Amino acid sequence: MRLIYLRVDSAVSCGGLLDGLELSVSRPSDKTSLAPLCLIGPNGAGKSQLLQLIAEIFQTAWHAGDDEQERTSSNKESTFEIRYRIAPKGGTERVVRLTRSRTGRTVGPVEMAVQSAEGEWVAVTAKARDFTRNLPSLVVGYTSGDNETLSLPFFVSRSGYARDVREAARPKSGQPMPDVVPDNRLLLIDYSTHLEVLVANLLLAKPKTRTGIIAHANLEDLASFRCVIQLKHAAAPSDGVQLTSELRGYVESFKALATCWRHDPKVDAYTLDFFVNEATREGFAAHFKTAADLYRAFHKIALLNDLAIPRDARLRLQKDIDTRRFASRLPEPQDEDKVFRFEQVAFRRRVEGRAATLDYVSLSDGEHQFAQILGIFSMIEDPDALFILDEPESHFNPQWRVQFTKSLLGLPNQARGRQEVLLTTHAPFVPCDLPREQVLIFKREDGQLTVEPPSIETFGASFDRILDACFRVSPPISQVAQDKMKNLFQEGDAAEIELALTRLGPSVERSFLADRLRQLKQPS
Repeated sequence: MRLIYLRVDSAVSCGGLLDGLELSVSRPSDKTSLAPLCLIGPNGAGKSQLLQLIAEIFQTAWHAGDDEQERTSSNKESTFEIRYRIAPKGGTERVVRLTRSRTGRTVGPVEMAVQSAEGEWVAVTAKARDFTRNLPSLVVGYTSGDNETLSLPFFVSRSGYARDVREAARPKSGQPMPDVVPDNRLLLIDYSTHLEVLVANLLLAKPKTRTGIIAHANLEDLASFRCVIQLKHAAAPSDGVQLTSELRGYVESFKALATCWRHDPKVDAYTLDFFVNEATREGFAAHFKTAADLYRAFHKIALLNDLAIPRDARLRLQKDIDTRRFASRLPEPQDEDKVFRFEQVAFRRRVEGRAATLDYVSLSDGEHQFAQILGIFSMIEDPDALFILDEPESHFNPQWRVQFTKSLLGLPNQARGRQEVLLTTHAPFVPCDLPREQVLIFKREDGQLTVEPPSIETFGASFDRILDACFRVSPPISQVAQDKMKNLFQEGDAAEIELALTRLGPSVERSFLADRLRQLKQPS
C-alpha cells in the first residue's frame, strides 16, 4: 500500500487547522522495501491531527464495509478525498479512491472507486466483496506518550471489541455463544501494550529478530514472566467477567504452557508463571503459529480491561467524541482491577562475564521504545498494513536516532514493500536517511497550515541543513550562546572577545568571532 493523494475539505477536529489541505506524494515504486513518509515540523503544526484523520478515514471505511470488524466510526463528519495504491492479496495493483462529501448539512457515506486501465473511476459499493479487500488489512497506531489526539479512533475500536466480547459471552436466551468475536482492524501500540508485543516476540520470533530487539539494552534473552488473569473483582460484574469460547481457549493454552500456576476461586484469578527456555518456546509454537498470533491472544484478553472502566467514564468519552472535544481519554484501570496483566518480567544478561537477570521495570524509556518499535515491525507481517507512528524515536539517544531508519529498513519481511509507514518527528535524524520525496514539512504561520517537500535533497544531508530547511534553525546552536556571540561581534572590544573565546566551544560562529578579534587587533 502507498498513499499518493489526500485532500481535506473539512476536518471537524483541531479547530479547522487541516481544512483545505491538499497533498500529493510521489515515492519509489520499489515493492521490496519500506518507503516511509516522514512528517516533520514544529509542535502544533497538525502532524498528529493528520495521522488521526487518516486512521479515522480507514476506520470509517471498514465500518461501512464490515461493521463486525470495526463496530463504529469515531468521525462521522469530516469530508475528504484520499487515494492510494494497493494490491489486494498479492493481486494486481490498483489505485483506490475514498471520498466523503457534504450536501447542505448532510454528510454522506464513504464512497469507494477504483481507477480502471483507461483512467476512469469505477464505483465499488460498500457491500461488494472488493470493498474491504481494497482497504488496509490493518491500521497500526503507535504513540510515544499520552497523545489523546492520535489515540481516539483506536480507543473507540478497542471499546467496541470489548463490548462485543461481553455481549457474546452472555448470549440472549435460546441463542448459542459465538465461537469467535471478529478481530478489529485498528491496533494501538502504546506503553500499556508494550509487554504484549515484547513477550510475544521474545517467545516466537526468530533468534536473529529476538537479538535485534533487545541487544541495544545489553540483554540476551527473556528469562521469565508472570501473567495474571482475574475474572472476578470489585470492578467486574457481580458474576464476574464471562469469556467467549475463543478467549477461554487461550486461557487453557496458557495454563498448559505455564511452568506452574495457581487459581484463587474467590476472585477467579489465575496466576501463571513461565520460566523461558527452548522447551517453553516449542510449547508456545505448538499453540500459536507466529508471534503475531500470540500477541493477538494476549491483546484480546487485555482488551477486556476496558470492562473495568466505570460506565460514567465511557459515557463521558463518547460524549467528547461526539462533540469533538479531545482533552480527555479513558482512565487506565488499577492493576488489581485489570482482567489481564503481566508481572515480574525478567531478562537474562551478563555482568562482568557472569550470568545475571534484570527486571523489566529497570529499562529506560528509550530502551522500552526501541524494543517496542522494532518488535511491532518484526511481528506484523500482514501485506497492506498501514503503520501510523507518532514520534517513534522521541526517547532515543542521538546514536540510536542515527541508526533508527537503518534498523527499521533492515528488518526481514517479504511483505515489507507492500506495507505503508507514516511517521512524525521533530528531529533531523530520520529525514537524513530518506529522499526528499518521502519527507513533508509542516509549517503553521498566522493560523495557516502549509505542507510541502523540502527545498533541498534530504538523503545524506547534514543535520544542520535539515534543521535549517525544516525548522529555520540557523545556525544550529542554542539561542543563549548565539545571542552572546552576536552581541560580542557587534559591541565587544578586543579584551572581552578574547576572554569569551576561551569559554566558547567550536562552531562557525566562534570562528567569525575569532576573525573579528583579529580585525580589532590590527593597527588602524
